[in-house]
Order: sequence, then structure tokens, then C-alpha cells
Amino acid sequence: MAKQKHSARATAARVITEVVQKKHSLNAVLNSALPLLAENERSLCQQLCYGVLRWHPQLDAISQQLLAKPLKAKDGDIAALLLCGLYQLRDLRIPSHAALSETVNATKTLGKQWAKGLINASLRNYERQHEEIELILQQSNSAKYAHPDWLVNRFKEDWPEQWQAVLDASNQQPPMMLRVNKLHISREDYLHQLLENTIPATEIVGCPEGILLEKPCDVFQLPGFSNGDVSVQDGAAQHVAALLDIKPNLRILDACAAPGGKTCHILEQAPENEVIALDIAPNRLLQIEQNTDRLKLDATLIASDAADVDQWWDGQLFDRILIDAPCSGTGVIRRHPDIKLLRRPEDISALAEQQSRLLSTLWPLLKPDGLLIYTTCSALKQENEQQIESFLQQHPEALENSFTTEPAHRRPFGYQRLPGDDKLDGFYYACLSHR
Repeated sequence: MAKQKHSARATAARVITEVVQKKHSLNAVLNSALPLLAENERSLCQQLCYGVLRWHPQLDAISQQLLAKPLKAKDGDIAALLLCGLYQLRDLRIPSHAALSETVNATKTLGKQWAKGLINASLRNYERQHEEIELILQQSNSAKYAHPDWLVNRFKEDWPEQWQAVLDASNQQPPMMLRVNKLHISREDYLHQLLENTIPATEIVGCPEGILLEKPCDVFQLPGFSNGDVSVQDGAAQHVAALLDIKPNLRILDACAAPGGKTCHILEQAPENEVIALDIAPNRLLQIEQNTDRLKLDATLIASDAADVDQWWDGQLFDRILIDAPCSGTGVIRRHPDIKLLRRPEDISALAEQQSRLLSTLWPLLKPDGLLIYTTCSALKQENEQQIESFLQQHPEALENSFTTEPAHRRPFGYQRLPGDDKLDGFYYACLSHR
């Protein structure tokens, strides 16, 4: 019975309101909301949530043109429902009459039938005036590029020649990429299995275990997923394990490990190695455990702030340390469009301080002949090359290594992959060792 009280559009409106007004993570809210829907409604709900948040700066600017006055905060769900209607009319292959009538009907599900006329009139006005309304979007960078102004400006400042390409790539729907577990099966054999299951796919160049699907699918449609033959991971993240130069008999620290994709990839290279996986959030350790269990791998999981060394370290140095640092996520906006609403300009300096603390406190835990890999999924220099430059200035005993096989474009310090380069996520990589 509970499922009948929900609809894809009403649920999407509620989820979007949680993100916009309460600054909750889209993944967290959506994971709670989707089980309340009938299975045939879930895909549309997810599509609406991601699409509306991806184009939120544009859709919000359009809604402001259509409404005589802004809606009150308590009617944030109606404001979000209007954006859902606009997104359907602009971007989805739903007949406009169906998109319009179903969106209007969702006001009843939300318990706000008074808004039927408002939603109906606004969407019909958009249909009549869409050409003039769309032209207005060109007057503001935020609306034109569908990113908050501060982020447009940061990309312009950091990447004066590529900023428009970065914004464009960040607005695209992301491809689905896989990492084959070479302990179970070769990439060639797995590609053959995909072909047999009519799932078109190709190799990811430069990623020995990487596969690009022609179009996304449910993970449980993937042959051998439940048995650990394959995992979902972007090719940019797959480069990390190779940079660690994994050999047998190493002691390895994955300092900010959840959800565990890189932890598992490290173990897939040499499962006998001792891998310590830390994460500050105990509930996120469960994600790592689920991944290691599915892949039949074994890591030591510890819930702790990696920078609070006294709380977790046993005094033994590490051969390899991976700091996949907390960051702005500005390289993966295409996968997490809620970043546009959740991140604020002041967050970047706070994150940079956190990254600096991790580097300075974990560096002394590295063996004299060890390697420390620093990565982020950010496209901002303050978190990346400037962070490593600052660390090297403060630690004259440290050396930045170059890679024989470059994972991305060489920068003065480290390597930067911008969003969309080779169809991959934005990512930064640097390797540090003792002189």
C-alpha cells in the first residue's frame, strides 16, 4: 500500500528539495527514497533527480521567468516539481502532454492540490515562450554554463584555455566503466562474456583491466558481478593502483579508503599484501567490507581519522601510502551533480587545509624506500599541484617522482586529468618519495 502513495515525480520533487534546501547528499536521499517506489517508477525518479540537479542553474533561472513571485521555502517541493516538469519538456523523450499532466497530478501526491493551476500555467507558458526564455539564459554565466558563478570563475582562473570544455564535460551524463578482477578472469574473456550477453563494450586504453560500456546497465545484469568478477570504477580511478607499483610482500596504507574501489584494486594486484584501509566514518567501512567480501579479498579495516595517527597506527612503517584525499569533487560533477548545490567557495580552503594535514602527518609513516601517492577527484589547482608544491617546500627531504607511463597531463607538480579527457573523470595524481 505504501508504494501507491508515491510517484516518480512527487518523490523526485521531495528528493531535490532535500538536496537544495537541507544540503543533503543526493545519493543518501535517493537511496532512502527509491525503495518506496514501485520498481517501474524508480528509473524515471532517478533520471529526474540527476537531470534536474545537473541543469539546476538553468532550470531555476527559467522558473524565475515563469513565476510571478518566488515560492515560499515551505513550498520547496512545488518549486522542485516545476523544475522536474521543465526538465521533462526540455530533455526527456516523454510526450509533452504526458509530462505536463503527470507533473500536475503530482501536486496531489504531495498534498498540495492548490498548486495544480500554478504548475499547469507555468509549464504551458514555457511551451509557448521557450525560445525567448532560453535566450535569457545567455545573459548569466551561471545559467549559460549550468554551474554556480564562483565555480565558473575558479575554472576560468585555473584553466583559462580549457574552462569551457571543463564545464561542458561536467554537464554530460557519465559513461559506465568497469574494472575486471584479473584474479578471476582476463579482460579479453570478460569482454567476450559481455558480448554473449548483448552488452556492447570496449577496452579503456591505458587501463589494463578497464572496460567502457556503450550504455549504462544495472550491475546485476553484468555477468559474474555477484561473484566478484568485475567492479564499477571510472578509468581515471583505475590508474591509481598502477602508480603504486604494487609488488608482493608490501605493507600498504589506504588512508581515506571508502567506498573501497581502490582498496580492492590494490588487493587484486597482489592479494597476499597487508592492506590497512582507514576511513573516518564507521558506516562507510561497511561499504568497503561489502566490496572486499564480494571480491573475496581481505583488508584490515579501521574506523579513524587517518591524520590522528596515535589513535590507529601500530608503529610499523609502510611501503606504500595512498592518500585519496577528501576534496571538492569538482572533477566528478558529471557523476555527482549535487556538488553544484552542496559545495561553497569557502569549502575549498578548508579542504586544502585538511589535505595538507593528511600529507604532513602520514609522510613520516613511509619507509625510506617507499612511495606515497596523493590523488584527488578535483579539477582545482589549490587542492592539487599547489598542494604538492607547498608540501615539497615544507619537506626538503621529499622528492616528487615522474611516472614512466603518464596517467594524465604533466603539470609543474603532479599530473592533472580534466573532466572528460579521454571520456574519463577529472583526477589528479602525484607520487612522493624520500630523496
